[in-house]
Amino acid sequence: MNTEPMPQYAGASYELRFQNLFDEGRAYAFPCDARGHVDIDSLSERARLNYLYARAMIGLEVAMPAVQLQSLH
Repeated sequence: MNTEPMPQYAGASYELRFQNLFDEGRAYAFPCDARGHVDIDSLSERARLNYLYARAMIGLEVAMPAVQLQSLH
């Protein structure tokens, strides 16, 4: 685990992204803070289930999650 502080950008939004191992065009992404902490209580029921699924599928279907600046789409 990387313990170095991650640079924070004023007003920036982050996402925790689980990239699909077999299809680069697919991924699970969830809002998080700069350190990758997801507020699971703020997620919808569907998003919460997807988040728990993505965590369970690390190494099987998705890669280790990465914190990224949130895409504008």
